[in-house]
Amino acid sequence: MSGVFEVCVKTDFSAAHSLRGYQGDCARVHGHNWIIEVFVRCKELDEIGIGIDFMDVKKAVKDVLQGLDHFNLNDLPAFKKVNPTSENIARFLYKELGNKLNSAVVKVSRIKVSETPGAGAFYWEE
Repeated sequence: MSGVFEVCVKTDFSAAHSLRGYQGDCARVHGHNWIIEVFVRCKELDEIGIGIDFMDVKKAVKDVLQGLDHFNLNDLPAFKKVNPTSENIARFLYKELGNKLNSAVVKVSRIKVSETPGAGAFYWEE
């Protein structure tokens, strides 16, 4: 059995959203300091023992989050037809970061998005 490495980068961004069709307070526009955790699997290490440089992951995450930070997520094209739930944001980030980071030896393995420190949603593909 061969080993797999997984690196993780944790960051946050601030944005507003509302949940269309939700019966309760979250139907109204409100904000969160969203907590994002990005997990990247590496099949092999380079000559100095790195699977993927944390700085590369952080840059890709920063680039993608720039389009979400301090916006009302409902106004963005990615969330015009789907609610900007933690689940849907995680899927969006998985796909966007995969486009930036995935290679033959590196793959975004999962994303965690939390609205609060105690509640979050993961997304990955099998």
